[in-house]
Amino acid sequence: MPQPNQKQFEEIVERFVELKDTSELMIDLAYSSLLLKSRELAEEVQRLEELVDKLHTEFELIVLSSGFKKEDAKGFLGLIRLGVATEKIADGAAEIAEVVLRGIEPHPVLKLAIEEAEETVTYADVSENSSLINKSLREARIPEETGMWVLAIRRRDKCIRPKPDSKIEADDVLIASGYAGGEQDLKKLAAP
Repeated sequence: MPQPNQKQFEEIVERFVELKDTSELMIDLAYSSLLLKSRELAEEVQRLEELVDKLHTEFELIVLSSGFKKEDAKGFLGLIRLGVATEKIADGAAEIAEVVLRGIEPHPVLKLAIEEAEETVTYADVSENSSLINKSLREARIPEETGMWVLAIRRRDKCIRPKPDSKIEADDVLIASGYAGGEQDLKKLAAP
């Protein structure tokens, strides 16, 4: 049986990172949807759950078809188990979002926390003439300028969990959370 080559190994790592990052993003969005009663975020979580199912299947197929040696089976079994764990995290996030989508009233303690919160979640479309284009999130200084934190970037059909060095592109949709007063500031920054 041939050994996985470097390219296969890199693809396995890349697929696992995408699976892990997406499930983590889903948890962030699911809790935000619950706390902020955001149907839009809950629907985004549901869309991502379908993506994670697909990513998980692809990940397992790549691992299983990589041609590992019998003595390496335990390590590859561990990889598959990590993939299953990330898929379960995604399922948990989808269940949290389902509470919002079904309109279930939150527990009184959570309800009080929601009422006390001065936060909101918003979507901001980045126009082609935005000063944000080609800047990293670090360079854009969105929290300092608007009081809003970018939870995710929707780019075409993908939802990206942003990192400080993530570059903003025209036609990105920034999904952000923060004080309600910063919502209009973010939208003006994204589409002047």
